[in-house]
Amino acid sequence: MKTFYILLSSINDVKNFVNIVNKYDFDVDLTSGRYVVDAKSIMGIFSLDLSKSIKVEVHSENADAFVEELKPYIQ
Repeated sequence: MKTFYILLSSINDVKNFVNIVNKYDFDVDLTSGRYVVDAKSIMGIFSLDLSKSIKVEVHSENADAFVEELKPYIQ
């Protein structure tokens, strides 16, 4: 499992992020405070506090290409 933090500062960032995550078949969770949502759920992401960093947990060891695509959002 890989863990890192991202910042999604606009609606377009959220849309692009969800599109990237949906290309992969492994699970990805987002954690903000005590809330955990599926990263493939755009509605779930909008329920989080997007003004703060969001913890990303990737449930795969072979996620290098995924992490590379998310570089613009990683803090």
